[in-house]
Amino acid sequence: MADRRLPHLNACETVPTRRFGVLVTSAAYVMMYRDPEPGVVCLEEDVKPEERIDLALKCLPHYDPSSSWNSGSGEPFPFRYWKIRDYGYAYRSKFTTPSMVAEHFISAIEVLNDKQPSAPLLISFNPKEVRRQAAASTQRFEEGIPLSILDGILIAVKDDIDCFPHPSKGGSTWFHEVRQVNTDAVSVSRLRSSGAILVGKTNMHEFGMGTTGNNPNYGTPGNPHNPKRYTGGSSSGSAAIVASGLCSAALGTDGGGSIRIPASLCGVVGLKTTFGRTDLTGSLWEAGTVTIAGPITATVEDAILVYAAILGSSPADRIPLNPSLPCLPDLSSNESSNILGSLTLGKYTKWFNDVSSTDITDKCEDVLNQLFHLHGCKTTKIVIPELRELRTAHTVTFGSESLCLLNLDCEDGKGVRLTNDTRTNLALFRSFAASDYVSAQRLRRRIMYYHMEIFKKVDVIVTPTTGMTAPEIPESALEVGETNLQVVASLMQFAITANLLGLPAISVPVSDIHPFPLRQFTESKSQKKIWNGRTCMLMICKQVSNYFNLIILQ
Repeated sequence: MADRRLPHLNACETVPTRRFGVLVTSAAYVMMYRDPEPGVVCLEEDVKPEERIDLALKCLPHYDPSSSWNSGSGEPFPFRYWKIRDYGYAYRSKFTTPSMVAEHFISAIEVLNDKQPSAPLLISFNPKEVRRQAAASTQRFEEGIPLSILDGILIAVKDDIDCFPHPSKGGSTWFHEVRQVNTDAVSVSRLRSSGAILVGKTNMHEFGMGTTGNNPNYGTPGNPHNPKRYTGGSSSGSAAIVASGLCSAALGTDGGGSIRIPASLCGVVGLKTTFGRTDLTGSLWEAGTVTIAGPITATVEDAILVYAAILGSSPADRIPLNPSLPCLPDLSSNESSNILGSLTLGKYTKWFNDVSSTDITDKCEDVLNQLFHLHGCKTTKIVIPELRELRTAHTVTFGSESLCLLNLDCEDGKGVRLTNDTRTNLALFRSFAASDYVSAQRLRRRIMYYHMEIFKKVDVIVTPTTGMTAPEIPESALEVGETNLQVVASLMQFAITANLLGLPAISVPVSDIHPFPLRQFTESKSQKKIWNGRTCMLMICKQVSNYFNLIILQ
């Protein structure tokens, strides 16, 4: 990748003399406050996960059981996802127990595997282990000592994150042979210590090298809303199992949209955290610079609770990243709604409209109009420079780091056991020289500068999550896989900025035609008065999800 035409940006240099407007579409990119702000609750990274969860729970709006349960009957309303607080209420009220819920889950998975053996949501599943965890949780509720609001909640884990005693294969047939799992990943251990029931390892696009979720090794899960279409990837099983209503949450990883893309296509919430905010120790990607671990949930409220449980930088990241305290919006007060009116959303119209169907942009525009009319959120036009260069820099960075993970094993003979799609990607990645990687990092610094300038003018950048709706699954692809770079590019085009720049991003559904993301970028050490990224993002997304629920429940 030649970089000679592009001026390099050193720490002391300034780049453009012209102005570049702020960012774009249904993604919310925001930067971070170093000082406490109104309507914000700060969390400590070093306390127990249960303490953070309890504080996050207090940030949520008042829970009214009548909104989810018929009065006095103990029966839930039909056609609704059970939120984490719904399960907590049911357990405390003795309407059900974690063991009863686990039995229903096991039965559902077994029926699904019998009816669709070629489309599994879980590729490592041990009913005995699920029952053991559920029995322990049930006993804690009987004794009146649940560990947290996550106690008894079913959570699935993507196959590239360690969850003992399950192997971590990365969606392959052989990686567990060269890498043993002896303990939980850090994020998984935090969920386990909070009482969550970890149900198994979810299906995924092999080694995360695709955005459709296709996996001929184990079978390709169908989209719960239309099994003939892809779930999106690479966290395909994680999004599908949440969208199916079988789990309240699942963990995924995101190196180029792999949480947000499947969340969008499956109509659920996907949160990509700030780089380094969650500890990747115990995942396949702990040495990379673009990948994070984050939650996929049915609602924004549940994303807040799971995020509070898993957050916490690794000791190795504390010094170089110098992270500020993580914050959450205080949704329990009216002040948060008032603050929304002071936010400015950035929209790059040319980029926003670069989608396969006007239905996508129309639905996203509807939500922006609702945010303005109901909450006073203003949208301003921005321009984002060098988007093509950004895509190149991300491809070189992600590809080079993926090759580092797999190259030794491939040279040792394991490469012939990879899918054709993965082998095609690795062949491309092998064409990158070390100088290309260095040039990509120079581009990365310069593109970050552009975004920091943009965030001086806007709080959030909004885009559609993907450039197309869920693609159909070709019949031939089920058996041998497929490589369709046009589809890959369309699904990734709005997602990769957050990965390359390490900024937080989120996708929330707004329509049954196309889920709409609010994505957000964080963290500028040179700025003193800029909204905390996750806080601003979650506040906006809470209102968007309320609007969406109103639409689909009517």
